[in-house]
This record gives sequence, C-alpha cells and structure tokens, in this order.
Amino acid sequence: MKKLTLLTIVLLVGIVVQSNAQAGFRLGLKGGLNFANIDTDTDASSRTGYHVGAFATIKVSKFAIQPELIYSSQGAEFEFSGVEDAKSNFNYLNIPVLLKLYLIGGLNLQLGPQFGFLLNAESDNDVLEELAQTSDLKDAYKGSDVSLGIGAGIDLPFGLTADARYNLGLSEIDDNVALASQKNQVFQLSIGYRFISLGK
Repeated sequence: MKKLTLLTIVLLVGIVVQSNAQAGFRLGLKGGLNFANIDTDTDASSRTGYHVGAFATIKVSKFAIQPELIYSSQGAEFEFSGVEDAKSNFNYLNIPVLLKLYLIGGLNLQLGPQFGFLLNAESDNDVLEELAQTSDLKDAYKGSDVSLGIGAGIDLPFGLTADARYNLGLSEIDDNVALASQKNQVFQLSIGYRFISLGK
C-alpha cells in the first residue's frame, strides 16, 4: 500500500510539472472537527473527533494537486438495548491526495484518494459504571485503509482556508472475517493557514 501511495503522489505531481503554465506552491497547516461513523450492520452512530496536520498545494491555472499529512481521530458510538454504551476510538495517520478544481476566485471542488494507516484502536465500554473498561482493539483491525475524499473549499484572505469534506471508506477495516463488514465514514470541517506562498 505504501508503494501505491507513493505512485499516486508521483503521478499527480508529474502531471502538474509537465504543464506549460507557471505553477504556484502553497504550504500550510490545518485542523478541525471530525464527525465519524462506521458503515456496518451494527447500530452505530457518529462520534465527534478532530484532525490536525499539514498540506501542500501545487496550483496550475484552475487545477491543483494537494497532498496532506493528517492525524485523525475517528470511530463510532454503538447502542445496545437502547443504551449508548460503547465507543470505538480509532486514530489514523491519513494521506489524502486531492485534485482541486477552482471555480470562482478561491472557491474549489476536491476529489481524490486517501490512504490511512491505523495508529491505535480502542473501545470504551460503560454499560454500567462499575464495569467500565477500555479494550485495545488494534489487532482486530487492518493496519491500512483506503477512502475516497469528496469536498469543497475556499481560499480566504490573509492565508486562511476553509474546507468541508466527506471521506467515504472503500476498504473494510476489520481484520476478522467472522465480523460484519466495517468501513470508515468521516465528514470533516477544517480551517487552515498557508504560511508559505510561492508563484501564482
């Protein structure tokens, strides 16, 4: 999977480099909220997490390539017998590689793959307070994940950016064939700041 990630980045950047137009380069930091869920047969609801990381943007005319390196807190909440009593907490290192199309001014649409690497996975169970416990689930889940990122954003004055993005899980994250299929679903709201701007 690491080879696939590197190949995707190289190909997309190569398209930009071969263009005759002058490219602009941006480097920045971003962070925001995650509204994460897991697509599964079990009754799951979204949990609120966060993400933080860095991004680089290579822009040519109305198009741009934007790779990112993001720490992301994901997972879901589960209910049993009508009681919200279990939370799955997954922390990923995500690498989105997005193609951006600029429409008017700084307004843009975003589409591209995201490659995720599981850092840790835990479950908090609290059906009864005296039975509350945290379990390590990392061995039960795959170490990598592939999603499709779909979103929109805007480049604001003073180096600020704002994005809304939905990451649709394409690969199953559970490592146990006996369990129901599970895929990540994450809606993100982000604010960023471009601290390096070169070219157009």
